[in-house]
This record gives sequence, C-alpha cells and structure tokens, in this order.
Amino acid sequence: MNKFQYDLIIIGAGPGGYEAAFYAAEYGMKVAIIERELIGGTCLNRGCIPTKTLMHSSDVYREAANGAEFGIEVEGLRADRERICKRKDEVQDKLREGITGLLNKKKIDILKGNATVLNGHEVRIGEGVLSSSNIIISTGSEPFIPPIRGADLPGVIDSTEMLEMGGAKISDLVIIGGGVIGVEFATIYADLQDKVTVIEGMDRLLPLIDKEIGRSIKMTLEKKGASIYVNSPVKEIIQDGSKLKVCFTEKGKDKEVIADKVLLSVGRKPVTAGLFSDDFIEENTALMDAKGFIQVDDNLTTICPTIFAIGDCIGGIQLAHVASAEGRNAVAIINGDKPAINMKTVPSCIYTDPEIAVVGMTAEEAKEAGIEVVTKKYPMSANGKTVIEGLSRGFVKLVARKEDDVLIGAHLMCGRATDIIGELSIIIGNELTLADVAHIIHPHPSFAEAIMEAARIR
Repeated sequence: MNKFQYDLIIIGAGPGGYEAAFYAAEYGMKVAIIERELIGGTCLNRGCIPTKTLMHSSDVYREAANGAEFGIEVEGLRADRERICKRKDEVQDKLREGITGLLNKKKIDILKGNATVLNGHEVRIGEGVLSSSNIIISTGSEPFIPPIRGADLPGVIDSTEMLEMGGAKISDLVIIGGGVIGVEFATIYADLQDKVTVIEGMDRLLPLIDKEIGRSIKMTLEKKGASIYVNSPVKEIIQDGSKLKVCFTEKGKDKEVIADKVLLSVGRKPVTAGLFSDDFIEENTALMDAKGFIQVDDNLTTICPTIFAIGDCIGGIQLAHVASAEGRNAVAIINGDKPAINMKTVPSCIYTDPEIAVVGMTAEEAKEAGIEVVTKKYPMSANGKTVIEGLSRGFVKLVARKEDDVLIGAHLMCGRATDIIGELSIIIGNELTLADVAHIIHPHPSFAEAIMEAARIR
C-alpha cells in the first residue's frame, strides 16, 4: 500500500505546473498543486496574457488612428485607459477560471500557501506536512533588478508593476532593456501615443535573435515616434524634482533623458529563495547554482531522484510553452514512459507590429557551429495580404543546410507571424527540405504563402 498522501505534488501553478497536473491526472495519479498566489503563474497574471491583452487594445487604437488610409475616419478618437485596464483584468479572470475549473474537474487538489521542500518526499505548507512519491517544482521566475544606482527610486518599476498600471498614461516612459519585454511595452505605449525611449546596452534591440530583425524593429519603433539608443549602457537614475533622470553613455558621450516612469526590463531570476529547507540544502549543495537556478539532468531530475524541476526556475529558454512541454515530459518520465514532446524545436514569439517569430538556428549560429547554410529571404512588400492590410517592414527568412537543403531555422517579421510559426516548427522538427515546402500549396492571399515563396527562391 502506498504510504504517501499523493503520487505527485507540484509546486507552482503556472503553465508548467498545471499542464503537468493535467497530464498526471490522465495517468490516474493522485495530484496536489500548491500555489502561493494566483492560478496561472507569471504567464497568466504578470506576463504573456496581460501584456498581449494590452497590446491588442493598443493595436486597435493604432489601426483606428490610421483608418483614413483605408477609408475609415474616426472623429474624437481616444484611448480609454481605464477600460483598457478593466478588459485586461476580465481576460485574466476568464482564463484563470477556466484553468481552475479544469483542475477541479480532474480532481486535482489545489492548495494555497508557501511550500517548503523538506526532503525527497515531504513538503511543508503552512503548519502541515504533505507526503508524495514524487515532487515537481515549477516556481517560475520574477524580474531581475540590475545593480544600477537609483534603481530603487520611486517611479522605477519592473514589468509586474507596469502591468498593474494597466496601460495608464505615461507622458515620458523610459525603458531600460531592449529585449522582448522592453520591445513589447515600447510597442504598446508608442501605439497609444505616449513618449517612449528605449535604452539597450548591446548593439541592437532583441540581441538574441536574427540581426536583421533587431535592426528592423528599431526602425519600426522609431517610425512610431519612439527614441531608441543601442550600445548605450545606463550609469545611474537620479531624482530630478518630480521627474527621473536616466544617465547613460552613447558612443562614449554622456547623455540623459527625463522620465515620469522608468521600466527595468533586463532579464529575470528564478523564484527559488526559501523553497528548500536549510537542512535539505546543506545535504544537497549541488541542487542549485549560484544564481538560484535549480540544476536538472536531461530527464528534468534534480540531484534528488524523486524531485523534478521544470520551466523558468531551471533556466534555459524561459517561455510558457517550454514549461508546459517540460511538465508533460517530466510526468511521462515519472511514469516510466519516454518523453513525447520534442524539445529541440522551440518557437519564440514577439508581439510587436508587425509580429516577430523565430524557430531554429540563425545563419550566424549555424556558421559558429560549422554548418554551411543557404538563406532564402522573401520581402513581405511583395505579399498581397501585407499590402491589403497596409503593413510596413517585414520579411520571411529561411535557413537551410547547404548539403541537403533541410530547413534548420526560420525568422519571420510579418503579419500573423506568431500564428504561422507553428507550421515552420513542424517543418524543422520533421527535417523537411526547401523543396518539400515549395511543393505544398498555400492559400492566397495569406501571410503564410510567403513561406512557400521564400522556399521557391533560386
């Protein structure tokens, strides 16, 4: 007879945690999921969903403001910031209710509180101790605050605080960090016609993806009225009366910009402080690295064989869909099955205007790995759907191995890029060639047909 109360305890009810719980229930496991805040984790409450909801509102506003081009003129157009914020909350509530309802339907115990792992089978929550055959940790991440003088001043905020503002008007917004979070917030507020400045320390925006996309999104944001500085490390933030002054250097020259709010968006750190008991940490010193990320092997197993970890808290690619996939794979491993989800092909999406989506390797990464490639690039200015919708810059770029034309990377900056990248994930995951793609009929007019057109380029 099983001496444990549960077959599986999951700590953290974000996408990784609740997907693991759903899948474990399919195996017939008795499952408890522990969450100290709200069901849905960062993605639903402080990340993906609220950001994209705000962005949809700003998209609608931008399209209405530019309606004259399409023969639609709107008099007295204004952005109702209060309603924008309310709609964000409504979307979050609806999705949270859906996830909670499904957890209940699958008879998964939802426990509220702070969890502390005592050993490989026991978790303390409140005054009680729960026992389980296995434990999955999915505690996620939170904004990292860089060691910049003045980062603790009032008005200097992180992405969580930014979302709590719900799109409220900011006359002068300075964003430190031009990665995905910074660029998406810059898009929202530029579209709502607030004054936006982005300061990035590296040589381009979105420094981790295709160089051409980084340069293109810079020009797109500048066209919207945003000021963009790259190769510009921030030195300090100073209180300047009721305003904030951000001091930085560009091309060796000291510069400054005045702000009402300063958003720090320079990365995230794991939520693992206090997660394990002191005794357990002393006995398992290799459990976490110096930054607090939990260390796992290829099977998502920690140094303790009954404790698994997934999602942002283990580092790597910090995306909701990666955490979900890892959650399902961990459950399969616990049940003696092989992981079913291919973790080698991971799409990344950025919800700018136009959208950006990438999967696989860039040409530069392939070169560094010693792989000879051919690159096919199709400009979206030649795409009928792009012209119809009045979209500006954009392209579809395919990267294939030179020796066999097998697709190993795709980089999109176009309308609906975040929807059509799934097709390319399947293509790359199944090692299809440029010829395979070129010979598949795509609908016309559509954004997706640009994939076929790129593959046909000789």
